[in-house]
Amino acid sequence: MIYDYLIVGAGLSGSVLAERIAKVQKKTVLVIDKRNQIGGNCYDYIDEYGVLIHKYGPHAFHTNSKKVWDYLSQFTEWNKYEHRVLASIDGQNVPVPFNLTSLKMLFPADYAEKMEKMLVEKFGYGKKIPILELREIGHPALTDLADYIYQKVFLGYTTKQWGLQPEELDESVTSRVPVFISTDDRYFQDEYQGIPLEGYTRMIKSILDCDLVDILLGTEFKDLPADIKYDKLIYTGALDEFYNYRFGELDYRSLRFDFINYKREYFQEIGQLNFPNAEEYTRITEFKYMTCQKTATTTVAYEYPKKFENSKNERYYPIPRVESQEVYQKYSELAAQEKSIYFIGRLPEYKYYNMDTIVLRALDLFKTELAKKF
Repeated sequence: MIYDYLIVGAGLSGSVLAERIAKVQKKTVLVIDKRNQIGGNCYDYIDEYGVLIHKYGPHAFHTNSKKVWDYLSQFTEWNKYEHRVLASIDGQNVPVPFNLTSLKMLFPADYAEKMEKMLVEKFGYGKKIPILELREIGHPALTDLADYIYQKVFLGYTTKQWGLQPEELDESVTSRVPVFISTDDRYFQDEYQGIPLEGYTRMIKSILDCDLVDILLGTEFKDLPADIKYDKLIYTGALDEFYNYRFGELDYRSLRFDFINYKREYFQEIGQLNFPNAEEYTRITEFKYMTCQKTATTTVAYEYPKKFENSKNERYYPIPRVESQEVYQKYSELAAQEKSIYFIGRLPEYKYYNMDTIVLRALDLFKTELAKKF
């Protein structure tokens, strides 16, 4: 069979592009995925205990883009969930990003009040200050506070997450770790936040529900049946794999999840509890807080960062360091020479994307590139 487009990958970017091409251009699309399910890393399912869980880690949707929110809202209703995270620090579970509530929980009242006043006067209420900026501000009291947060919140978590010391990573990693001068305990302050009412898999199934879209699962791109032909290719897989590792493998960090069901209504006080220092795992996620389910038992995921090993585990996070970017740049130059292939997503672009960003990337690619081709 001949298709106008072949899309490799049934995650968010591939699914959004398939929908746009089929609905707007009325072109035929075949979406393939090497996994046996749609949804990419957003994939969720009901486990044997009746709990809706996220197989590849917690996904809390948030965006300031009305365009993205309105687009996805065509395919799902939403649970009005705002993500909150606690971190276990010095025997207490305190909000992260570190904020004024965290400050008051961890320090004596007079010290916390003094530091709050100093932070507000220096930066203004509601500001987010990168931890490294706070460390370098030159004020002894603020430097001491920044050092405490760096040691207790950032250092251990980062070392576990990446398997590297902070100085081995690109400075963009530390620049993303803020001190939030506010009592707003939400992890994100975006205007639109929520979880698809019936899950991400159901939402993506609705996105792909079109007569002009066919889906072929459990199929590697290199193993595509010979009788399938296509005019254009949209590729959302690993770029080094696409070019048969010509310049070597790109570095990724992987994850392992241990899912455990507890015979109680809830296991912990919040949906996500981080462990920056103690324990081998980085966080425990309790999905019922996110999905708003009512069940007699609860399933949680213990998350362990791991080294990525090809064919043994999954690629999750590109390693943010200079050496990795140098290898990626070589592959990127090859990709830029392609005339009928479009690369989009965290794997071919070797970049971590939030879900809303990748949806917007797909919508913009369709509008600026694909819509002009026919």
